Amino acid sequence: MAISDVATFAHLSEADVEALGREFDTIRRDIEESRGADDAAYISRIISIQRRLMVAARLTLFASSFPPAWVAGTAMLAAGKILENMEIGHNVMHGQWDWMNDPEIHSGTWEWDTTCPADQWKHSHNFVHHTFTNVIGKDNDVGYGILRVTSDQKWHPVHLGQPVYNALLALLFEWGVALNDLDIEAIRKHEKDPKEIKRQLKGIWRKVRRQVGKDYIIFPMLSGPNFLTTLSANVTANLVRNLWSYMIIFCGHFPDGAEKFTEEELENESKAEWYLRQILGSANFEGSRLLHVMAGSLGYQIEHHLFPDLPSNRYPEIAERVRALCEKYDVPYTIGPLYRQYGQVLRTILRLSLPTTSVPPVPDAPGLRRTSTEELRRHAGPMAPQAAVA
Repeated sequence: MAISDVATFAHLSEADVEALGREFDTIRRDIEESRGADDAAYISRIISIQRRLMVAARLTLFASSFPPAWVAGTAMLAAGKILENMEIGHNVMHGQWDWMNDPEIHSGTWEWDTTCPADQWKHSHNFVHHTFTNVIGKDNDVGYGILRVTSDQKWHPVHLGQPVYNALLALLFEWGVALNDLDIEAIRKHEKDPKEIKRQLKGIWRKVRRQVGKDYIIFPMLSGPNFLTTLSANVTANLVRNLWSYMIIFCGHFPDGAEKFTEEELENESKAEWYLRQILGSANFEGSRLLHVMAGSLGYQIEHHLFPDLPSNRYPEIAERVRALCEKYDVPYTIGPLYRQYGQVLRTILRLSLPTTSVPPVPDAPGLRRTSTEELRRHAGPMAPQAAVA
C-alpha cells in the first residue's frame, strides 16, 4: 500500500526526521564547498571521451559494409550515445556543473542526443519527477502512463498487455521520454490547455526531425554505397541506448523496496521529510566504476534523488555517508546487483498485469528487518478480477 506518512513508516520521531535532514544538509554543504578543478576536469574528460567515440564510430561506419567495421562502429556509436544521454546530458541538465560557469557545459544551453527536447525533459524530470518522486497521481514516471507498477494503481483488463507494452517501451524508450511531458492522462481528462499541447508538440516535432535527419538520413547518405549498413548501425545503436537507459532508470525506481506514496504525504511536507521520501522511493545497484559511469551514476539513485544537482563523480563518497546515516537512523537503504534489481522490476510488471490487491504494511517488531510494502504485496497473491475493478 502506498505510504501516506514517511516518518511513521520509517519508525522515526519528528525530532529524528529533522535531525536526519540536518545531516543531509551538512553533506550538501560539504560537497558544494569542496567542488573544484578535479570535478571540472572529470566532466571535461568524459565529454572528450564521448566525442572521440562518436567521431571514431562515424569514421568506422564509412566501411560498414565490412562486417567487423559494422560491429565496431555500432558498438562505439551505442557507447557514445549512452555516455551522452546518461553521464553527460542527464547530469548537465540537472545543473550539476552550472557552478563552473562554462556556457558549453550548462543546464541552460545543453541539448542532448535524443528525441526529447531539453526544456520539456527538465520540466517533466527535474521538476515533476524529482519534486513528487513516486507520488501516485503526481509523478508521471510511475508507470509512464502505460504500466501498472504498484497494486495501488487500479487494475484494468488493458493491463493484461503489460508484457508487450513493457517490451515496446524498452525498445522505444527515447520516444516514450519525448512524450512524457505531454502528460497523456491530463490530456485524456481534458485538464491541459490545448495551446500548451500544441506548443509542446511543435517542440517535439522539431527535435524529432533533427534526430531522424541526423541518424537516419544525413550520416547514412555520407556513407555513399554503404547507406543501408550505416542506417542499420544507427538504428541498432539507438535501440541499444534505449534498452540500456530503460533498464537503468527502471532499476532505480521499481525494484522491491522502492516505495510509492499518496498525495497525502505531500501535505505540509518538510525538507527533511522530502529527504526521507527520496531514500524510501529510490533504489541503488552495485557495480564497477565503469558500470556506474555508463549508467549515468544512477546506480547511486538514492544519492541522485537526495542531491540531483551535485556532481555525479562525487556520488560514491556521498553514498558512504548516506548509507552510514541510514544505518544510524535504521532507515532502509535499498541496494543489490543490477541483475537482481531488474529481475524484481520485471517480475513486478508481469505480476501486476494480473489483478492484485493492496496489502497494508505491518510494522515490524523492534530489532527485526523492516518489511517493504512490495514484499507484502508479493505474498498477497492475485484476487478475483471482479474485486479488482470494483
